[in-house]
Amino acid sequence: MKKIATLFVVIITAAIAFVSCDSKSEPGKIYMPDMAYSRGYETYAERDSAVFTTSIEERGGSKIYYDNNPAPGTIKRGELFPYTLPNDSNGYKMSAAVPNPIAAMTEAEMKEAGRLFNINCAICHGDKGAGNGPISTSGKIGGIANLTLDSYVKMTDGTMFHSLTYGKNNMGSYASQLSREQRWMIVKYIRTLQPKPTVAVAAIADTTKKS
Repeated sequence: MKKIATLFVVIITAAIAFVSCDSKSEPGKIYMPDMAYSRGYETYAERDSAVFTTSIEERGGSKIYYDNNPAPGTIKRGELFPYTLPNDSNGYKMSAAVPNPIAAMTEAEMKEAGRLFNINCAICHGDKGAGNGPISTSGKIGGIANLTLDSYVKMTDGTMFHSLTYGKNNMGSYASQLSREQRWMIVKYIRTLQPKPTVAVAAIADTTKKS
């Protein structure tokens, strides 16, 4: 009886092995096909419109609903946290209290910030930020800001970032061209083009007089 049981086990094992590896050109049998071949939409895979739908109205129907948008509250890897202030007068005022998340930049990062400034900003503001870029000097568009003026020197990083994000006056938004990190980097670079704040200079002068 023991021999029969052993022989039965051997036969069953051999049969499973034979069935699982019945072809050298085909993979073995899948034990749990639903897990091996997910019905979910795979990244970069071609989407079959007969199987998938992006329409919220068709959600729960015969097709698999796939939302192209990232999950709420998530951010791209390496990206800074979202900027949530609204694009209105109140949001503009509140932006003054938003600190620059980039405390300092390396020489290479500053060089990259300068490159981004020259590509996106210098056409209007000039390579030195003095508001004398090619578009400004052409006379076709007026009111281009001279970023070296005292009013912009005193402007906080948050307000400058707010303007880059939503646009201000004749300047449109750069949120689609530049990531949040790149916009903050450009703000840091603009500071290198500006003179020292007059308030700080006055404070130093007053201290010198007292001593």
